[in-house]
Amino acid sequence: MSSLQVRLSSSAPESQWGSKAPVSFDNQTATIHLSGVDKEQTRSIRKAARVLDGMGVEKVQLVGTWSLDQQWAFAGSFTTAKKQNHIQWADDANQDKLVKMYQALLFTRNLINRTPEDVYPQSLAKDVVDWLSQLAPNQVSAKTWVGEELKDAGWAGIYNVGRGSERPPVLLELDFNPSGKSDEPVAAALVGKGITFDSGGYSIKASEGMLTMKCDMGGAATVSGALGLAILQGLSKRVKLFLCCAENLISGHAYKLGDILTYKNGVTVEIVNTDAEGRLVLADGLLAAGETGAPLTINAATLTGAAVMALGGEYHALFGLDKDTQGRMQQFAEQEMEPVWPLPLDAWHQEMCPSPYADTANSRPMKGGGAGGASNAAGFLSRFVANEGKGWVHMDLAGAFNNSATSTMPAGATGMGIRTIARALLDA
Repeated sequence: MSSLQVRLSSSAPESQWGSKAPVSFDNQTATIHLSGVDKEQTRSIRKAARVLDGMGVEKVQLVGTWSLDQQWAFAGSFTTAKKQNHIQWADDANQDKLVKMYQALLFTRNLINRTPEDVYPQSLAKDVVDWLSQLAPNQVSAKTWVGEELKDAGWAGIYNVGRGSERPPVLLELDFNPSGKSDEPVAAALVGKGITFDSGGYSIKASEGMLTMKCDMGGAATVSGALGLAILQGLSKRVKLFLCCAENLISGHAYKLGDILTYKNGVTVEIVNTDAEGRLVLADGLLAAGETGAPLTINAATLTGAAVMALGGEYHALFGLDKDTQGRMQQFAEQEMEPVWPLPLDAWHQEMCPSPYADTANSRPMKGGGAGGASNAAGFLSRFVANEGKGWVHMDLAGAFNNSATSTMPAGATGMGIRTIARALLDA
C-alpha cells in the first residue's frame, strides 16, 4: 500500500478547495494549510489529520519541514484504535524522539482501549510491570498486595472498593531504581487510579454512563505510560509507581452506602456514594507514596464528571495545595502541548464533604457530588498526602477519553498527560 505524502503550508488553499479547507490535494500529496500561530496551527493539523482518517487514508509520509510538536499533533489525531504505526516521520533529527514518544502513546492508549474483560486488576498490574521491565531490564522491581492481603495490610480503600468482584483488587508498588542502591532516595512518586471497570456499585450508573467505564483506569495507564516515556528519554532518578486497581461491581460482598472505612492514617470515611470510588482507592496510593519520602508526588485519575463539566474534553484539571509545584506542572504542560487548567483547591476543601458519623464522607449525597465537585474530591485526597501537600499535584483527567471521534481526536483514549508527567520526572 502506497503512502499519501503530507506537507505543511502557510498559504491558503486554492479556491476550488474552499477558503477554510484544512487540507487540499494534488496527486499523491496532501497539503495542510496552517492558520494563526502555535496552538491554532496545532489545531489545524489535528483537524486535517481527522479529515484524512475520515477519508479512509491508511498510510501517510510526512514530507517537508515539520517541528516535533507538529508531527506529534498529526500522529495523535491520525492514529486510531484500529490504525497504528501507519505514519512515516519526516526525515529530520526528531525521528528517534518521536519513535519513543509514539511507543509510550500506543502503550497508554491501547491499555485504556482494551475491554474490561481483558483488563482486570491483576492483568493491569502485570501488563505495566512487564512493559516497564522490558524498557529497563534489571532496573525495575515490583510487589503487589492482592485481595485479602490488602485488608490484612490496612489498604482499606482498594480492598473495599474491589471486594465486590470475583477478580480481586490489587495495589502495585513498582520501583524504578537505575542506580541499584537500596538507599537511593526516591525522587518522585506516581499514583494512578486503576478502576478497570466502574459500574458505580450500589450507586449504579445508567447504561450510557457505564458504557465507557473501561477507561476508568486511565490514570493508572497515564502515569505508567509517562514513566515509560521518561525511561525512554533517559530518566536516571529513582521513581516509585503505585497503581490502585479494582473493579467496582455489585455483589453480596460489595461495599455499601453507610459503611465507614478507616485508613492507615486514622482518617475515617463514611460512604455516601459508592460511585465516588476513585478517591477511595487513591487515598491508599497517596499514603503509600508519602511513605517513600519523595519530594514530588503526582497522582492522575479519571476522577470526576465535574472536571469534564468545567473544562470539557480537551483540558485536564490541575490541583495542588503547593501552588509552586502546581505552577511548574502547568508550565511543563504548556511546553509539552498538553492543555491543563488549574481549578481551586484550598485546605478548607477538606471540610466540604461532612459526615455526622466519620471524619469525612467520600462525597456529598447529591448528583455529581454537588457544586464544586472536582475541588471537593481534590480536598478529600489532600487528607492523605504527606507534608501538608508540599510537592503534590493532582491531575483530574477530563481529556483522557472520547467515546466518539471529535473534530480533533479519534474515538477512545487520547494518551494526553504522558508528556507532561514524563517532563516532571526528568526535572525532579
